[in-house]
Amino acid sequence: MEVTASMVKELREMTGAGMMDCKKALAATEGDMDKAVEFLREKGLAAAEKKAGRIAAEGIVDVNLSADGKIASIVEVNSETDFVAKNEKFRDFVAAVAAQVAKTSTTDLEAFLAEKWALDTSKTVKEELSSLIAVIGENMNIRRFEKVEAANGFVCSYIHGGGRIGILVEVDSAVNNAEVQEAAKNVAMQIAALSPKYVDQSEISAEFIAHEKDILKAQVMNDPANAKKPENIIEKMLEGRLNKELKEFCLVDQVYVKDSEVSVGQYLANVSKQVGSPIAVKRFVRFETGEGLEKKSENFAEEVAKQMGN
Repeated sequence: MEVTASMVKELREMTGAGMMDCKKALAATEGDMDKAVEFLREKGLAAAEKKAGRIAAEGIVDVNLSADGKIASIVEVNSETDFVAKNEKFRDFVAAVAAQVAKTSTTDLEAFLAEKWALDTSKTVKEELSSLIAVIGENMNIRRFEKVEAANGFVCSYIHGGGRIGILVEVDSAVNNAEVQEAAKNVAMQIAALSPKYVDQSEISAEFIAHEKDILKAQVMNDPANAKKPENIIEKMLEGRLNKELKEFCLVDQVYVKDSEVSVGQYLANVSKQVGSPIAVKRFVRFETGEGLEKKSENFAEEVAKQMGN
């Protein structure tokens, strides 16, 4: 039976499911509307779509690290409430997503959602997520993921605050002993605490530096105390402020949190001397749950009053 646009529209209005999901359901059930509704309910898609409008800004970050430490993945999965973020089924799902990311070849979220779910290939990743939404009763979404592969060393992973922050650090080192592993863990904790944007200044674009310098110049010139200062003095002030700012942005230039007498770069140099081999951070990934997302502000008293009024 041919699936028409009007049939898809009708099923969508009945279930709240997405257009493509409705079309797929009707095709699978040969246009039987009742069976199509059941098809969507079984997949959890109808329930999922009805909850899709809710803000999911809680959740957790999780990581997956291969046995040899060469391949690691990190993923953020969001939920509506912190309560669900602590749910064992939710955490098991996030761990399974991280494991699948470690094996995937795609970097695109939509393509990943369309992949077969590794633990049940009769479903896609999106369908498994929808099923979990139907069971738990909250909107959830896989927000982002990344995979890191070490070319000449290993990847260190670190989770802070029960999944609030997750870190992956690619370490370039010919030595992989306890001292080097400890150094990598300390660097990961530094990244979690101080949130650098770059490994070092070589990663910063000239455009970014010029933009920051313009902002700093505006700040300096808006201060009446600097109005009569010579141009060369102003320029030195700008250079000083810019260098200080860039050091805060760059991991290796940051003051090492466990020893304020040295920078992170100096700390790694010291460990390199101890183990007799160079240690360098090639890249890092830092995910913090909900960063950049607008969290819904709830007023419980207002909500109760509204329910009583109804």
